[in-house]
Amino acid sequence: MYDVIIVGGGPAGLFAAKAAKDAGAQNVLVLERDNVTGGILNQCIHSGFGLHIFKEELTGPEYAERALEMLQNTGSVHFPPENAPTAADIFPLHIEIKTDTMVLSITSECSGKMPTAVGAFPGERCTEKVITAINPVDGYMELKARSIVLAMGCRERTAGAIGLAGDRPAGIFTAGAAQRLININGYMIGKKVCILGSGDIGLIMARRITLEGGTVPAVFEIMPYSGGLKRNIAQCLDDFDIPLLLSHTVTAVKGRDRVEGVLVSEVGADLKPIPGTEKLWECDTLLLSVGLLPENELSREANIEIDPRTGGPIVFENRETSVPGIFAAGNVVHVHDLVDFASEEALIAGRAAVEGYKNSKFIEVIGGDGLSYTVPQKIRPANIDKCDIFFRVRKVYKNAVIEIDNGKEKIHLKRRHMTPGEMERVSVTKDFLINDITIRVVEV
Repeated sequence: MYDVIIVGGGPAGLFAAKAAKDAGAQNVLVLERDNVTGGILNQCIHSGFGLHIFKEELTGPEYAERALEMLQNTGSVHFPPENAPTAADIFPLHIEIKTDTMVLSITSECSGKMPTAVGAFPGERCTEKVITAINPVDGYMELKARSIVLAMGCRERTAGAIGLAGDRPAGIFTAGAAQRLININGYMIGKKVCILGSGDIGLIMARRITLEGGTVPAVFEIMPYSGGLKRNIAQCLDDFDIPLLLSHTVTAVKGRDRVEGVLVSEVGADLKPIPGTEKLWECDTLLLSVGLLPENELSREANIEIDPRTGGPIVFENRETSVPGIFAAGNVVHVHDLVDFASEEALIAGRAAVEGYKNSKFIEVIGGDGLSYTVPQKIRPANIDKCDIFFRVRKVYKNAVIEIDNGKEKIHLKRRHMTPGEMERVSVTKDFLINDITIRVVEV
């Protein structure tokens, strides 16, 4: 029986393990399906990570290494049996890491729906959950835990997900797959690469391809605004004279065996192509950077309630899901801008997985006008002194006001600039959480 099992050995999983150990967990297990920990960071060789957590600028692999060292320096990590240090068993607190391990299912007798009205959380805390997993060393396993933290991260949307028209020639990649091929495997994906979508990975790959000797004719974005951080637009596009064409999308891919070009059209306010605006852009490769989706198949199978706006679990202030004793953190909850923020969220979830929860009344956080979603969606005021709430806006705002309304009083926070590509954060105190709260954007 483990005190806490963490599914996912990326930054969120490692930080959750650290927090669980520090909170007093006697046995912590991290399950990672890759052959190393670190997750997507291992292929992100650019800098810009760690400014909030480690107070210095790191590359992705450096951040992943620091996260693992954070556990190893405590002298409290168990690796798989063939690599385990002989003295590991003497430590009263330990973190065990199993790599090459695929989690097949999560079961809990307390699975159920989260209530939607203000009231007490139903049922008593589960005392035991079962994870089934498999790896080459241990074979098939049934692992029992008092608490579970989900940290599976997210995945990319593919050509099929966006209904990309045309044949399926060689030369169509998601931005993350291309990043792995270039940075990990050492393969160049093409010489002339067009990019659809302006997510951060796509922007970063525009720079990477250019530095490797390729050319990027343009980046096309269907929305009237970029989906990435402003700093990535400046450093990855502007610095290399790569145009970003907003309100444009690829309507067809040309080529039978290999991509020969893409047909690009301007789109209107309804996001539909405008007839007569078609233009053929010659290229041998098309990169897709069209969004990320939280990886939640395991969550759904465990009957965890999913927020259709985020694609991740509905969570409380301590990142507990609708199933008592199962927590979630990082990109599996909602897609973060920075790995530092995902790591901070994991510290909350890891600690709460040990400390448990108080069966107290909760209030709901409602995303009003201008908001795409909020996280957390529910808050138990008795558990906190203050709570940070994260959200994204639906469009670009300039000189707007964030209004937080509890039905009796309002908080107004001025913002000079907000964009959907950058996550926003506000804090509310326990005293303000007397009713459900609504957060909205007011244009001035």
